[in-house]
Amino acid sequence: MLVLASASPRRRELLKLAGIPCSVRPADVDESPLAGESPGDHVRRLAEAKARAVHRPGETVLGADTVVVVDGLILGKPRNEADASRMLRLLSGRAHDVITGVCLLRGETCQNLSETTKVRFSTLTGSEIDAYVATAEPLDKAGAYGIQGAASKFIERIEGCYFNVVGLPISRVYKFLASPPSKP
Repeated sequence: MLVLASASPRRRELLKLAGIPCSVRPADVDESPLAGESPGDHVRRLAEAKARAVHRPGETVLGADTVVVVDGLILGKPRNEADASRMLRLLSGRAHDVITGVCLLRGETCQNLSETTKVRFSTLTGSEIDAYVATAEPLDKAGAYGIQGAASKFIERIEGCYFNVVGLPISRVYKFLASPPSKP
């Protein structure tokens, strides 16, 4: 059975909806970006670190990490309500990228990928931001919003994989799992 190295209920639900059984073993890793690290390298590194942190011999482990990127700035999970409001003001009326890194560890074989989806937000008023932050929904999500929740009303369009924005590019993960492991 697949082991998901993530505490994200959204990732677990996406796997379940796709008929991919998994157990959950969250990883505790430092998610700070390294100096000069690109957002894609950042999420791939964290996905692999999470997978390796919980991996046991003979297991297949899936690690993942998602960030929101606007103007080259990585937006992870907000520290508090004020940080969530700041992030939402940055995203208001603009397009941004959601990048998810995925690592699949099968024995000694490690496969990595990243997926990028472009998301366009409508222009938000201060009262819309305040009301959304008051729901507490943005506090545990990269970029301070959940496309599958109350923030859906702020999304004008996306280019790419919707499920990537939720937290896992499920079609690519399925193909990863269905393909034979590459050589280490």
